[in-house]
Amino acid sequence: MKEVIWYFWRDLTRWKRGKISVISSLMMPAAWLIFVGLALPIRFTDNYLDFITPGILVMTVFMTSLQGGALLLFDKILGYFNKFLALPAPRETLLLGKVLFVSFRGMVQATVILVLSLFLGAHLYSPTDIAFTYLLLFLLGMMFSCISSSIALYLGDHDSYAAFSAMISMPLFFTSSALMPYDQMPDWLVIPARINPLSFAIDGIRDISVGIIPFNQIAGLGIGLIVVLGVSVLLFRRITV
Repeated sequence: MKEVIWYFWRDLTRWKRGKISVISSLMMPAAWLIFVGLALPIRFTDNYLDFITPGILVMTVFMTSLQGGALLLFDKILGYFNKFLALPAPRETLLLGKVLFVSFRGMVQATVILVLSLFLGAHLYSPTDIAFTYLLLFLLGMMFSCISSSIALYLGDHDSYAAFSAMISMPLFFTSSALMPYDQMPDWLVIPARINPLSFAIDGIRDISVGIIPFNQIAGLGIGLIVVLGVSVLLFRRITV
């Protein structure tokens, strides 16, 4: 774990120095929360802000997780990646440190969005609700951080990764249950929305807000994380030989 923490600390230090990127990464989810959560005249709920807040929290962590691949790609382009591989630390610690940092960054940004939503009038979460919410967000963030980092290993330039990120980010978000419940969706969208991993986290957070512990969602995301993490480590070892 010591090597993983050092890689984590290195990315954290670099992130703290880029204050503009920290602020800019919060602009889109904050805009969604304000202009969609407060402005749209939605009729299926009395408080749309309460309904959309879980979706915005998940979107924040999800979009941050996709940036994990960009971090790995920049290390490859700048030459740091090969230098890290030459160190005596196990090679997969580089992957685990980066995935852990990206997930942590997503949790920090989600905290800012959560505080903003409470300030705007969303339902106040209890400490237990917050703990389970963070658990779901962490599992989702780790899973997509592993996926994005694995994809970045196969791509040679930033433009290719940006195209990949754009190709999956908005389709996954808009085919989730973030913006509307299943009974308000077109029939063709219901099945894709229910199997969407973003919907697992969103539905779980909504269950938490009404006092239901989402064991199914936690188990589903946990199993998905174990599978994805195992595949990512195997790919990382194979590609970096």
